[in-house]
Amino acid sequence: MFYPVEVPELRPGEKKICALVVLNPPESRRLLAKATVALPEVQNAMKNGMIIIGRGITNAYVTEELLKTTVEPKAGQTVGLIANGFANGHSGPPPCTWHVIYKGKVVEGADSNVEILKFGPDDVFIKGGNAIDPQGNAGIWASGMKGGTIGMCWPIVTPRGAHLIQPIGMEKLVPSVHEATEHSGIYHFKYSMGLPGRLVPVTLSKVVTEIQAFALLAGVRAYHLASGGVGGSEGAIVLTLEGEEKKVEKAFELAKSVKGEPPVTMPTQFKLTKPADYQYDAMKQHATLGGL
Repeated sequence: MFYPVEVPELRPGEKKICALVVLNPPESRRLLAKATVALPEVQNAMKNGMIIIGRGITNAYVTEELLKTTVEPKAGQTVGLIANGFANGHSGPPPCTWHVIYKGKVVEGADSNVEILKFGPDDVFIKGGNAIDPQGNAGIWASGMKGGTIGMCWPIVTPRGAHLIQPIGMEKLVPSVHEATEHSGIYHFKYSMGLPGRLVPVTLSKVVTEIQAFALLAGVRAYHLASGGVGGSEGAIVLTLEGEEKKVEKAFELAKSVKGEPPVTMPTQFKLTKPADYQYDAMKQHATLGGL
């Protein structure tokens, strides 16, 4: 579901203005990271509990904002990724291992598979996603036989009532996550442009998109107007920001502050060379995971 936000209606006499904003994917990721770090659940866990930041590209930005560090290459912080026109897996180590934080301090050398067993209702797991639909349903692409990170965390976080926060940019908007799950799967495909997998639906998470980010950080309503572009704006989204003049000005300054965010930096080690080397055979490509 979308993270619940409330933007109060304009009071009598207040002037309403609108601003047009275009955000490229890296700019959106920076914005989402700022909003995620500002969430009251995250701030509380930072002081009093535990935060686990799952692997992911957007989460690399979250790590930077939360811990005031630098993560490079950012795409190296994930395992699965769409790059160079096909679905692939990063085979190298993550550039940052600061992923478990307890009462504001990084747990050095932490194994998140172990630390998550200490989770209580006030703790937070942060995980990105690969799909979001208009109803707020989130989906995560999983090629691993055990369901990847979400397969590890979801069964533990959910029954304990802990917080699962998902920053997901609207470049990943799909018509229906449920429909997508019915038409995917590791063994669903005979041919594949990259690693085959399943879109795993995630329930009871709180999704932060650009719309929630602007509401949380500046108190304005954002509306998604258009998507796409060329010349470096592939995947861009177009938004209108609407509300009280001072709040829209604050939101617009926020948008300007993330403009010019550099493109996502890439790792050099991958599971696949290119799909043609495997005759586009889905199972031959999946075999490169070695049964994981």
